[in-house]
Amino acid sequence: MRLALFQPDIPQNTGTLLRLAACMGIGVDIIEPCGFVLDDKRMRRAGMDYLHRVDLIRHASWTSFYEEKQKKGGRLILLSTKAAYVYTEFPYRKDDTLLVGRESEGVPQDVHDSADERLIIPMAEGMRSLNVAISASMVLGEALRQTNGFPKL
Repeated sequence: MRLALFQPDIPQNTGTLLRLAACMGIGVDIIEPCGFVLDDKRMRRAGMDYLHRVDLIRHASWTSFYEEKQKKGGRLILLSTKAAYVYTEFPYRKDDTLLVGRESEGVPQDVHDSADERLIIPMAEGMRSLNVAISASMVLGEALRQTNGFPKL
């Protein structure tokens, strides 16, 4: 299981997701360009001392990420407010990569169309979206539960 961040805007969310990945033992792909300078100083604040434990791969572009993903295999699962498939009803696999979009604007249509599946988190009427780190955490938790992928105690 991996988590992919498409052109993240907010360093605190990125740091939080890197910390989550370290604690859950999953890898992270960051698809650049980022909306901030991706360096240790900015990440350390949210990720604390967990960052050295993350299997982190930086990709220069969507194209380079997608080509590499195609070679490695596994499904690309997009979390989106424009989806209809509820994340708790989806059957996850251990080789899935969960993709989250930019905090400011999600993903462009070509990225949306490239995903193998698109999942939504149901929300109360009139609510637009959750924080990207919260969304990724919820969906990752369900995916790890279904695949028995939580770290062993």
